[in-house]
Amino acid sequence: MSSGSLQRVLRLRDVLALSFGAMIGWSWVALTGAWIIKAGAPGAVVAFLIGGVAVILIGLTYAELAAAMPQVGGEHVYSYRAMGAGASFVCTWGILMGYVAVVAFEAVALPTVAISLAPGFNLGYLWTVAGWDVYASWAVIGMLGAVLMMWINVRGVRTAASLQLIVVIGLLIAGLMVLLGALTRGSAANFMQGPAISISAIASIMIIVPFMFVGFDVIPQAAAEIDLPRPLIGKALMLSVVVAMAWYVLIIVAVGMSLSPAQLAATSLATADAASQGWNTPWMGRLVIVAGIAGILTSWNAFLLGASRAVYAMAHCSMLPTWLGVLHPRYGTPHRAIVAVGLTSMIAPLFGRPMLVWVANAGGLGIVIAYIMVVISFLILRRKEPEMPRPYRVAAGNWVGWLALVLSLGIGWLYLPGGPAGLVWPYEWAIVGGWSLLGLLLFAWSRWRYGVPEAARVMESV
Repeated sequence: MSSGSLQRVLRLRDVLALSFGAMIGWSWVALTGAWIIKAGAPGAVVAFLIGGVAVILIGLTYAELAAAMPQVGGEHVYSYRAMGAGASFVCTWGILMGYVAVVAFEAVALPTVAISLAPGFNLGYLWTVAGWDVYASWAVIGMLGAVLMMWINVRGVRTAASLQLIVVIGLLIAGLMVLLGALTRGSAANFMQGPAISISAIASIMIIVPFMFVGFDVIPQAAAEIDLPRPLIGKALMLSVVVAMAWYVLIIVAVGMSLSPAQLAATSLATADAASQGWNTPWMGRLVIVAGIAGILTSWNAFLLGASRAVYAMAHCSMLPTWLGVLHPRYGTPHRAIVAVGLTSMIAPLFGRPMLVWVANAGGLGIVIAYIMVVISFLILRRKEPEMPRPYRVAAGNWVGWLALVLSLGIGWLYLPGGPAGLVWPYEWAIVGGWSLLGLLLFAWSRWRYGVPEAARVMESV
């Protein structure tokens, strides 16, 4: 069981940097071109606007609950209070799948970027996965990044937050340069070229939207370490979502204006090439790649923090082995939970670059499941506990909740067999199935080992 307690040291700027940095990783550099090729720039914008509105509505439910119950674990606490232990485990295990997927994604993204900056660095062939050759030098870069992120997070949340703030400022500067270049040398004609807008194309982009926006919920996970008035916690959460949606839309617009369809088809890093085109110098593209590396670090850092707090919260109430709920005697961080999550990211590079797509799509389903359950918890608590103090209260809350639930279910349908963008068999479904089986076994073992009353006792004291 935990010894000591988490310290409230995160200020507003730290909270905003953690949340925004979590949502803005490497994808804005690596995947924007693929989105535009698949759906056209207008279609990609529409997909992100629709997905962004859905996330804003979901975020409103989070904002009210986070301000009302600012305890570590976020979704874990809300779903337990509304629906009990079983639902709480499913909800938290789902969001944890998404968090671990992002951490694994970044562990694969880092060597991908490093190799793009230093071609020919592939040394020590290991094996081939889904047609992609894995090299020892490539995998080691990802593993070393995982060790660095674990070290930073074990050292304390203030250390992690300080890194986040510095890197996010650099990200914002790089994004502004991409946009200014597009406005200077880009064209509306480029933006309008490409595939016509279609429902299937928009759906194919929307499947990735939850994965791009996941990160605002790091705020509820770290709520026990936030030193802000309760209403401001909810407002900070919503501000980060709106800014992230604006970021993605503006980057898509900038890349769509800067590059023709032929140029998009010939590049693997469209945002970097758009910056080079806009400023007429290859150095600007390299700057964007460096900013992309910064984005990897901000996302990796925030989700390692969020995932470790979810594991800590579950261990603290005996839903996972309780030794994961111990705090470091010097730094006051859930160091065992941090290392447990970090070790999973060290495995990811061994599967090569295909892991990027697999974990993004599979993790997205876990995120949507958690969103659905949080929205249901919001609606249940509005009905069951109308007198609960709600420092940040959503206007027309029931309407917002039901609309968020419908949109969440709609996004979830995209992942299922028969949906317009269903998960790929066997790789992506194997990840979902393996994670679900692991969760079932751990939950059953914890029920047997610690008993139901222990979880109830801890959660009732929250």
